[in-house]
Amino acid sequence: MVCQLCKQKEATVHLTQIVDETMKKLDLCEACAKQKGVNDPAGFSFAELLLGAAESPEATTEAVDELRCKRCGHTQADFKKAGRLGCSDCYTVFADALEGLLKGMHRGTRHRGKIPAAMRRQVEQEAILERLNGELSAAIVREDFEQAARLRDEIKVAKATV
Repeated sequence: MVCQLCKQKEATVHLTQIVDETMKKLDLCEACAKQKGVNDPAGFSFAELLLGAAESPEATTEAVDELRCKRCGHTQADFKKAGRLGCSDCYTVFADALEGLLKGMHRGTRHRGKIPAAMRRQVEQEAILERLNGELSAAIVREDFEQAARLRDEIKVAKATV
C-alpha cells in the first residue's frame, strides 16, 4: 500500500476514523507520519491530516502560505497546528477547508440543534410559511393563478396562527 501523502513510499502507519458509521482511513509512510506529528501525540493534529490528506506536502505548504485572516492574522497552518480558529472572520477565510472537514465529522454543515419547546411551534410555523411562499412564487412563475390564490389563502391562515 502506497502513502496517501507522498504517493511514493510504502505506507506503514494506518489511521482510521469512524464518524456516524462512516469510516475514513489514512495510510502514511514513516516519513510523512513523522512530518505530520503522528508519532508525537503533542504535535499530532487530526484536523491537519484531514485537511491535507489529498494534497502533497509541497502543495499543502504553498496553500497554507496563501491563506491568512486579515483580522487576527491566523493562518491555515495555525489552525492545523492548534485545531482552533483565531476569530469569527476565520470561518469565512477558511470556509472551503472547514466545509470538507465538517462534512466528514458531522452529518452536514448546517446546525440542527435542539429547539426549546416554547419556540418549537414558532419555528415550525416559520418553516411552513417559507415553504408556502416558495410554492406561491413557483405558481406565479408558472402562471398557475388558481394554485397561487389557494396558496395565498393558506399563507393568510398560517400567518394568523403565528
